[in-house]
Amino acid sequence: GGMENIKQHTFSLAHYTYTVLSALKYANGAPVVRIYSDTEFSNPDVQGPVINFNVLDENGEVIGFSQVDKMASLYNIHVRTGCFCNTGACQMHLGISNEDIQRNLQAGHVCGDGIDLVDGRPTGSVRISFGYMSSFEDAQTFLKFIIATRLSKSDTEIPFQSSVTKLMTESVPDDHPSFTSADKLYTIPHISDTQLKNNSSVTKTAVNWQPPEAEAESVRAALSETAVPTCRRDGKPITVTNIYIYPIKSCSAFEVTEWPVGNQGLLYDRNWMVVNQNGVCMTQKQEPRLCLVNPSIDLKKKVMVIQAEGMDPISVSLEENIGKEAVICESKVCSHRVKTYDCGEGTAGWFSLFLGHPCRLIRQSSDMKNMSHQKNTKGLTSATNISLSLVNEAQYLLINVASILQLKEHISARLAETLEIEELIRRFRANIVISAPESFEEEEWAEISIGALRFQVVGPCTRCQIICIDQQSGERNKEFLQSLSASRGRKTNFGVYLMNQPLHSALPDILSVGSQVLPVLKENTEIQPPTSSEEKCSG
Repeated sequence: GGMENIKQHTFSLAHYTYTVLSALKYANGAPVVRIYSDTEFSNPDVQGPVINFNVLDENGEVIGFSQVDKMASLYNIHVRTGCFCNTGACQMHLGISNEDIQRNLQAGHVCGDGIDLVDGRPTGSVRISFGYMSSFEDAQTFLKFIIATRLSKSDTEIPFQSSVTKLMTESVPDDHPSFTSADKLYTIPHISDTQLKNNSSVTKTAVNWQPPEAEAESVRAALSETAVPTCRRDGKPITVTNIYIYPIKSCSAFEVTEWPVGNQGLLYDRNWMVVNQNGVCMTQKQEPRLCLVNPSIDLKKKVMVIQAEGMDPISVSLEENIGKEAVICESKVCSHRVKTYDCGEGTAGWFSLFLGHPCRLIRQSSDMKNMSHQKNTKGLTSATNISLSLVNEAQYLLINVASILQLKEHISARLAETLEIEELIRRFRANIVISAPESFEEEEWAEISIGALRFQVVGPCTRCQIICIDQQSGERNKEFLQSLSASRGRKTNFGVYLMNQPLHSALPDILSVGSQVLPVLKENTEIQPPTSSEEKCSG
């Protein structure tokens, strides 16, 4: 119908969504969103079909755009976040001064990262856009997402039955070619009691889905020679219960009882990855069936064996192919460019057949590791560059069984079914699992020692939708991320990242199940004194 019809169509969708969003309120009358606009969406000649906003909690605090993005992905909604390559507009609408920009940079914030709040203030916002292929149902899907994740049943009783329902109908133009009378009657905010009952796990999430706390404070650069482990209330030792390596990024875990530690973490952890035809790393976000690929490593035979149901096993040598036949390529993993080499047509054919589309297995090139994938990690001194394998953030990820048990109770109650703790441990894809007496006490640690190994805790792991994937079947259930958000209050953190300084010994150290973990608390954390002489900690 031409550009004029497209303009009218897309603007009507934006006007409709803007009108409903503006009317959404919590039970206390606080708005659900704050919209940034120079117009009131009354004229398509001066307002395009985009809506820029931040989601607020019931106290009026901004929920970080990264959290909104993660929750939207659970509903198959793609939003754009950040400052949209328009720093001036971002500064104007968010009230960010030039000094604030400098402070944000000093806090580690750069364009395109996930640092959405600094000192509780937003660094960007969320944007939705409508195009000529967008439909009324698309607008409703987005509004349903906001309602399901933000408003509880008590919130919906007042606005939905009155002003918002009226707005939902009245805001649709009578002469809009895309909207029939049936469309206008389909008013999404009117959620029935049955729907609320069926979706209670979703609606309960809303009140507690809040932004993460500020980035973890800087930790000391090196372990003090005189530091002693903090005392536990019950005096029980903390031990390593499980060790997992993930030879192929985003594929199944390989559990071991002891394993060598190298300069990049556990030996062979995430040394390989599967890439698409463009050389971009594939993860379970795009291809959940990767969790069904089971790699295992035989150190004596120096091979990695890859297995999957319905497929013949295939072996990949641990010896690096550094001869003339090696195909060196540059790939991307989480915005980092890494030097890799291709593992050959045999493995490419195996993965392509199993996953059902062309892909290849590649390995990080050892002679390129130090220069190709280094990270100046938060919590480490600015001069410390740690070499990483194909991990996203840090060399190790640690979780606590006590924290898992607390989350298990919360999720089981919401799902009305019993969950196995082993299933939850698999979902969180940690390298090191420990048993500490208190849930989430690991978030208060600055450093830990495990045997002869010393690690710095460099920050919490902010979870994404991968925890929604059952690692045994590949099936998704968005309840897990929503439950984590609800149970943790203002964040979706679970587990902590660890880094250890490069080893100076020619022989690798060994990390073993059963080893004792000796933590040192952050400097601003109170130490619980022992209640008796029997509870003194060993040095």
